[in-house]
Amino acid sequence: MSSKRVNVEVQGGLATVTLTRADKHNGMDMPMLEAVRDAARKLRKDKRVRSVILRGDGPSFCAGLDVKSVFGDKKAAAAGFAALWSPVRNKFQDWSMAWREVPAPVIACIHGNCFGAGIQLALGADIRIAAPDAKISVMESKWGLIPDMGGAALLRELVPIDLAKELAMSGRILGGTEAHELGLVSHLADDPVDAAHKLAAEFESRSPDAVAAAKFLMQEAFGGGESAALASERRWQRRLLGSRNQRIAVARNLQKKDLPYGPRRIGA
Repeated sequence: MSSKRVNVEVQGGLATVTLTRADKHNGMDMPMLEAVRDAARKLRKDKRVRSVILRGDGPSFCAGLDVKSVFGDKKAAAAGFAALWSPVRNKFQDWSMAWREVPAPVIACIHGNCFGAGIQLALGADIRIAAPDAKISVMESKWGLIPDMGGAALLRELVPIDLAKELAMSGRILGGTEAHELGLVSHLADDPVDAAHKLAAEFESRSPDAVAAAKFLMQEAFGGGESAALASERRWQRRLLGSRNQRIAVARNLQKKDLPYGPRRIGA
């Protein structure tokens, strides 16, 4: 799977999604928006995929919306404005939110600039690994706008409301280290991609169904009340108990053998 804006490579159980507009610091234009949505949609259905690494080619992860490209194109600008009237999640919000539906851990590797649409894309990942010198900003206020590509929904899980307001109001640029201290970033690494590969290897040693169920359980539990969270635990556990991959996980532990897991069933 590849396009002029995004390259998707699947090796074994690892999918690497690379933004390929390096000369523009991977600024998001309409073709990139559609390519990212398409990549998430296809990987969601691919039972081979055990982990996803989301990265940017060149000097930056994603420097945000390519304002000149999107607002300079009357058709693209009109599409953006029309999307604001959608009664459901629109395609701009799919940019980040679609990765929450991929039944495998998604790891964003942040380096260089990660502004606006870039940080919102990273927030859609399950885990964010940043270089200490990365530059991160919820930058929409610089253009007289607000984050509207899933940012508000996703920031709720990571930072308190006062900090979310401050970041959205100021558009202040944070270093990777400060972003980690504030909770926007999960881990720091001089080489985020290498760190992501090591983390993906850990996930691959577990049942793909348990990993997928854990992802969806936590997303549900963090978004609802106590009763809803407990109900989610019961529902997902019912789907796992006695399943083929759960039995293989037990056998791997009791027999001390590296038995292969079967195809993922959760989310397929």
